[in-house]
Amino acid sequence: MTGKSVVPGRGRKPKPTARKVAAGNPGKRKLNDREPSYSEIQSVDAPEWLSADAATMWTLVTTELIREGVLTVTDLHNVEAFCTSYSNWRIAQKEIDQNGITVEGATGGLQKNPAVTVANESLRQIVTFGSLLGLDPSSRSRLMGSAKKPVGNQFSEF
Repeated sequence: MTGKSVVPGRGRKPKPTARKVAAGNPGKRKLNDREPSYSEIQSVDAPEWLSADAATMWTLVTTELIREGVLTVTDLHNVEAFCTSYSNWRIAQKEIDQNGITVEGATGGLQKNPAVTVANESLRQIVTFGSLLGLDPSSRSRLMGSAKKPVGNQFSEF
């Protein structure tokens, strides 16, 4: 056995070459010079089919990702999925707020409101797609955004 994972998708995800270069290639391993580089997006409108909640989230998320220089054409499906999941969660949460966690079943007894399942599944999708886009603190720290201008020390000339 080689010691490597034989199941695709298991184990730690490889660090993008750009991050290795920015860090000075601390592992001194050969860099992947064939890694694809996709077109960075400068602006993008929300798809017309998105609900109002999803379109609002689209604008918020894409504005930030574009500002940081990390949104590419190949990320748009993840943004759509994230925003759609957010909208589904909002719809389910409104149903839960209105009718409660339990509802009367067909036989008259209480049962779990089906909206609870929708809300839970939507939240899991939000976490998954948000992580892929760097929208949570942990995954954000792994992303490399546009180079920031160094903030000068006002006392450095003394």
